[in-house]
Amino acid sequence: MELHDVWFVLIAVLWTGYFFLEGFDFGVGVLTKLLARNRPEKRVLINTIGPVWDGNEVWLLSAGGATFAAFPEWYATLFSGFYLPLLLILVCLIVRGVAFEYRAKRPEENWQRNWETAIFWTSLIPAFLWGVAFGNIVRGVKIDQDFNYAGGVLDLLNPYALLGGLVTLALFTFHGTVFVGLKTVGEIRERARKLALRVGLVTALLALAFLLWTQSDRGDGASLVAVVVAVASLVAAMVAARAGREGRAFALSGLTIVATVAMLFLTLFPNVMPSTLNPDWSLTVTNASSSPYTLKIMTWCAAVATPIVMLYQGWTYWVFRKRIGTQHIADTVH
Repeated sequence: MELHDVWFVLIAVLWTGYFFLEGFDFGVGVLTKLLARNRPEKRVLINTIGPVWDGNEVWLLSAGGATFAAFPEWYATLFSGFYLPLLLILVCLIVRGVAFEYRAKRPEENWQRNWETAIFWTSLIPAFLWGVAFGNIVRGVKIDQDFNYAGGVLDLLNPYALLGGLVTLALFTFHGTVFVGLKTVGEIRERARKLALRVGLVTALLALAFLLWTQSDRGDGASLVAVVVAVASLVAAMVAARAGREGRAFALSGLTIVATVAMLFLTLFPNVMPSTLNPDWSLTVTNASSSPYTLKIMTWCAAVATPIVMLYQGWTYWVFRKRIGTQHIADTVH
């Protein structure tokens, strides 16, 4: 296996880790409007991801940085062609971080309610737009002979990509619902378990349509296995959630995300951005990659840094592993 193939796999792993981890905290952000009934319950939801949400975004920075260094042509075409949606995602992530930090800085109800609304929308919008972006990457976009994006913003809003956006939004919301069940106690835990079944059914229908569409267009035997794993693990996650086995349900919903992302990258390879104008103009792991020397240096750096990051994140989750409920929210916090 060539180094550019290795780095394609590593970038797929980084995106998988990002969607696995950031997926549930996007979902929790959406649930601040769908599940919480009062301010203490919203505080509980926010506290479940408070210690980890910023660490989860490290995976996005790593995926973007790895793409820039390993596949500069891919990075350039992607960020120039998808400039507006990616800028909107970036703005949402910035506002979302500010909202987490500033929501409880003042006691006024309007102040807190406005920041809570910001958390909801800045969780929902990226959860949708990431699916739209990856739907377009897999489907292909208008790339000319110079590897430049030749389409417009409206070209990105095609039925396949929009369905992909609905899938990621629903899947992340389901993942977040299961996470809330895992991390909370009392009434909010019971409501999260019931909501997980309803959200899971919607997710299953959307995901099945999207995965079968992808498989019929570009799939092979390996991607079909990933489809089967994704659908089976999603159904199993709903069964586990209904039985009150939140830990198992969370692992299975995470497996659904892993299998779905794997399926997309399997159908994409050896392309990194197919061209709908001419297949010969597609960006591939070969024509979009950096030099072998650059990839070699990157591999050594990744071998040293990646275990350190993973150990630190694992330690963070271990420290904040206990469940919380409204009884843990101080009376002075509204």
